[in-house]
Amino acid sequence: MSAGLPEFGKIVIFGTGLIGGSFALALKEAGAVEEVVGFGRTPATLRVAQQLGIIDRAGINPAHEIADADIVLVATPVAQMAEIFARIAPYLGPNTLVTDGGSTKGDVVAAARAAFKGHIGKFVPAHPIAGAEHSGPAAARWDLYQGKKVVVTPLAENNDERLDRIKRAWARCGADIYELTPEQHDRVFAAVSHLPHLLSYALVHDLAVREDADLFFTFAASGFRDFTRIAGSHPEMWRDICLANRDALLGELDSYRAQLDTLRTALAAADGERLEDIFGIARQARRDWAGG
Repeated sequence: MSAGLPEFGKIVIFGTGLIGGSFALALKEAGAVEEVVGFGRTPATLRVAQQLGIIDRAGINPAHEIADADIVLVATPVAQMAEIFARIAPYLGPNTLVTDGGSTKGDVVAAARAAFKGHIGKFVPAHPIAGAEHSGPAAARWDLYQGKKVVVTPLAENNDERLDRIKRAWARCGADIYELTPEQHDRVFAAVSHLPHLLSYALVHDLAVREDADLFFTFAASGFRDFTRIAGSHPEMWRDICLANRDALLGELDSYRAQLDTLRTALAAADGERLEDIFGIARQARRDWAGG
């Protein structure tokens, strides 16, 4: 890279909402990219993304945009990624790298292997841990990734140069970079991300379908708000995540049901000592995690 030039030339983004749009804005804020080209499901969304300065122009045909791109970020719901991989696979240039922002990795890697075949080494999977309950281009922020974790899940076919380049792109967004295998990633995030979303949706749904739902929501306060904030997340995206990581999520759901059964047994027996013991362990674990 010559002195004074941005580190990346063209970046192509599929999905210009919270994840993809924030990636683009962060690289622009850092002066690290020359041009951002966006693809999306509707022209209206792309017009908004361009008006907000997320993209410089909308892409029309991947055949005209992929070959000379430095990085292609696929930041759509995970169920859409296989089709996008198949669309761009014939046009990968010699220096084009592909990464993603998906919340599951096993299914995404399988889709990438099927589409990219002998070029799978050009795909470096990643997952930015910086979601929010809002979506669309208007939700994108240049500082979304500042101090946040991005988990890269390298493949055996990724050489050091390609891996480092994708890490560098996320680091220029302000993120702290971590590595897990795809299998480790899906097991961990089934427990600490996917299950909490499932539980939050379940609680709000349970109240919403009651005949006197308005009564409950009238008196719901900060505890309910904190626990259910993530139930405001994009339903389509979380449907896809839950289905994509189904096996690991079912295991975590079974473990949680067993914990609920333990609590129910203690409550039915008026076993205050057991309840306090469980609550105490949980409080200390959360304090340790949250730094006090």
